[in-house]
Amino acid sequence: MGTFAVIDTETNWADQVMSIGTIIADADTFDMVEAKYHILPIECQIGGMYESTLYIETPVQPILCTRTEAINDLRVWFRQQGVRSIFAYNASFDRNHLPELRDFTWFDIMRLAAYRQHNPKIPVCADCCSTGRLKRGYGVEPMLRLLSDNRTYHESHNAFFDTMDELEIMRLLGHRLSKYIPL
Repeated sequence: MGTFAVIDTETNWADQVMSIGTIIADADTFDMVEAKYHILPIECQIGGMYESTLYIETPVQPILCTRTEAINDLRVWFRQQGVRSIFAYNASFDRNHLPELRDFTWFDIMRLAAYRQHNPKIPVCADCCSTGRLKRGYGVEPMLRLLSDNRTYHESHNAFFDTMDELEIMRLLGHRLSKYIPL
C-alpha cells in the first residue's frame, strides 16, 4: 500500500451527501499527499445540521459539482494515485452514503481508536464494555482530545477538515495500516 484515502461526508436533512472531504496520504508516513473537497450545491439547497461550515476557508479550493461528477473525479484520482483502500471514522456511515465506492476496501479508524487494547491513551478508569470498547466518548472530537492531550479542540464538522482530523487520529494511534481490519 503506497497510498490510501481518508474520506468524510456531511449530509443534509434528507440524509443525502452534500460535501465530501478526501485526503490521499502516504502509507508509511501518514503525510498528506493531496486533498480534494467536493461540495454538491443541489444537495446543499436542502440544508443540514452543518451547512454553516460548508464554505469555510479550506487549504484546497472547493470543487462545486454534481454527485456523479464528484464520484467520477474521485475514482479517476484514486486510480492515478494508486489508492485501493479508504479509511474513515465510523466508516460504515460514509461507505453506505457513497455506495459507488464500495469496490474499494474500506477500513474503520474507530475500530482501533475506541478500544482499550489498541489505544493506550484510554485511561484505566474509563467505562468500557467487556470487549474493551469505550461505552461513550469515542467520537472524533473526544478521541482527538484524548490522543492529542488538547482539551480545547473542537471538531469543525466540515468534511475537509474532518478528514484531516481523522488522519491525525490514525497518526497519533501509531498503528501500521495492516493493523486495521476491512469492513
